[in-house]
Amino acid sequence: MQPIIFDSAAQLAIQRGVNQIVDAIRPTLGPCPRFVAVSSSLPGRMPELLDNGGVIARRIIELPDPDENMGAMLIRSFLWRLYATSGDGTTTAAVIFQTVLNEGLRHLASGGDPMRLRGYLDEGAQLILNELTRRTVPAQGRLLLAQIAESICYDPPLATLLGEIFDVIGEFGRLEIRSGSGRDLEREYVEGMYWSGGVLSRHFLTDQSDQERSLARLEDAAVLISDLTIDDPAQLIPVLQTAFQAGVRSLVIVARSLSDRALSLLLANYKPGVFRAIAVQTPGENSIDQAEAMEDLAMLTGGQPFFSAAGMMLNSVQPVHLGFMRQVWADRSFFGLKAGKGNPRELRTHIGGLRTRARNATAQEERRRLQIRIGKLLGGSATLWIGGANQNEITARKTVAERSAESLRGALMEGLLPGSGAALFSLKSVLDAKLAQSADLDERAAYRILMRAVEAPMRTIIVNAGYEAAPIMAEIERIGQCAGFDARIGQTVDVGQAGIWDVAAVQKSAVQGAITQAALALTINALVHTRHPVQALMNP
Repeated sequence: MQPIIFDSAAQLAIQRGVNQIVDAIRPTLGPCPRFVAVSSSLPGRMPELLDNGGVIARRIIELPDPDENMGAMLIRSFLWRLYATSGDGTTTAAVIFQTVLNEGLRHLASGGDPMRLRGYLDEGAQLILNELTRRTVPAQGRLLLAQIAESICYDPPLATLLGEIFDVIGEFGRLEIRSGSGRDLEREYVEGMYWSGGVLSRHFLTDQSDQERSLARLEDAAVLISDLTIDDPAQLIPVLQTAFQAGVRSLVIVARSLSDRALSLLLANYKPGVFRAIAVQTPGENSIDQAEAMEDLAMLTGGQPFFSAAGMMLNSVQPVHLGFMRQVWADRSFFGLKAGKGNPRELRTHIGGLRTRARNATAQEERRRLQIRIGKLLGGSATLWIGGANQNEITARKTVAERSAESLRGALMEGLLPGSGAALFSLKSVLDAKLAQSADLDERAAYRILMRAVEAPMRTIIVNAGYEAAPIMAEIERIGQCAGFDARIGQTVDVGQAGIWDVAAVQKSAVQGAITQAALALTINALVHTRHPVQALMNP
């Protein structure tokens, strides 16, 4: 291994590494994907069978050749970042990246300038994004949402249920996907909003009306919101006195924990028809989650939270600190409320701020957390139970359902594009018009490369379905903008009428990332290998 390699040797090594990764991922694109088997790190275990480009790339740790490994890790890192932010589109991005890189290197080998080519490719990427934005259509209606889901999961019963759920709960609605106990899919809608964090004592669960679980139910209840640890019963006395003075007959205390003696005080003050108090756990797995949940509860109910980090104590509690709601329920794992009596204007402002943060979030996990908060505040919640023949099937189906649900949220927020690669393929005419106006050799090369890149996803889908791409793509080009290929039936169709859609946000992220990252890779002129850290310490 040479410590430094230059020029064409470096570029070819990058190319070989990229091609190995993309060739492993390429078969998974489309509704007729082939699987990629990844060996288990544990002996005797069956290999993983994967059809997710981002996960497959993540499983490839290192290539034997260190020069090729640089190219492999370059695209692996890009695909995993895309998967983390968008949740989908990785295989589309991979085939576009590969096309731009391979075609770009051919141009450079004939004397093209890498920096000028990169600049024109970036300009072309922006043109493509603008055109995709112009052609985006809104996602509305149960049928259309089900079609979107089926384009992602290829599971009609699951897609139908997801379409129904998101038509009910909307883009920010809360959806929990859980393992079912049978083979079937089931769903349940929950009125109001709820949090994880049930009652702090089973003695509060006095309502036996639900056959499957014991509940605590309170009507026209006040709530004290805190993340305090209450060890001494004396800490609760000011709270109870404030509630009595305010004429409260039902009280919910939200706290991190209560001692047995404190719980006994609440139970001792239970007077049927006169006063009842229950205690539930502050929701959230850490201090940040708890602070956000308390803030949202305060907005919903009009209460003022008591934060332990601020040194707040319950001896200062006043009636103004209490929030109110029409109904609250709790079991051993969750508590929820209906019709909180907070200030509607402040609540709308709060939700608007969270919506803005969600749209601007770059990390998928942060965006998902904000979406869950908004869903709770809006009061739309559903649970989907995933069934299957065995646990492996249920786990795989849950993963697909989660990915499909995330894409449906994106579709509701940012719209749709014709699927099966049709939206990108239709841009060839726009790029061809720019090519006709170009005189610079590098600019002309850039638009030729992009014309090949936008047809790569459709070509790959056709080949993966077992058909010859050239005659089908020629027919689609002859028909025009709405035409595409339905790989499930092996026919050229109007993709909109056939219900084949892609999420616009995912497609645009994939295209922009693939083109700009591949253009950057074309400017690599040298590969430098560092010594292994252990060797460097032994041989300074």
